[in-house]
Amino acid sequence: MRFIKLILLLIIIAIGITFACLNADPVTINYYFSTNQMPLAFLLVIAFAVGVILGLLIASYYTLKVRGQNMRLQKRIKLAEKEVANLRSIPLKDSH
Repeated sequence: MRFIKLILLLIIIAIGITFACLNADPVTINYYFSTNQMPLAFLLVIAFAVGVILGLLIASYYTLKVRGQNMRLQKRIKLAEKEVANLRSIPLKDSH
């Protein structure tokens, strides 16, 4: 299994290198105040990296939010279990 993963990784790297070689032409990027030229492959790598970073930031925000909700719910469960245990330990009194 590990060998298959290594082969797949090498294939993906080879495809990426050939893609970069085929798209080495410079493109002009217009910023608001200036322009810059860089290879298309480099620009695509930068755009991909920025997308990954933003995706990870958003995912980590929601993960932390869900973990906080989980902790609050765990505390409520513990309190409810204590209350049930206390109610079960109270002896029943008949009015007869």
